[in-house]
Amino acid sequence: MKQKSNNLKLAAAVLVGAAVGGAIGILFAPDSGTGTRDKILAKGEDLTDAMKDKFQLVVDETKKEIAQMKEKGHVFLGDGLAKAEKFNSESKLV
Repeated sequence: MKQKSNNLKLAAAVLVGAAVGGAIGILFAPDSGTGTRDKILAKGEDLTDAMKDKFQLVVDETKKEIAQMKEKGHVFLGDGLAKAEKFNSESKLV
């Protein structure tokens, strides 16, 4: 779980770095105001799409983790119930 958190932080840092680098590059490039605004808008849309994709990956991974934990919980509960029933039936024999 800690590895996934580190991966998420790294991905976020890369995306932020790319956005900042792209914005600086666009602002210092010789172009008209309209051209610069269009480039910033396009870069922003690209970054938004990348963030949506990353967020969806995190959501999907989280859903998978929750499903696995839920399954483990059902197994644990089933084992506990079986042990409780066994204990109950053994205590009736005594």
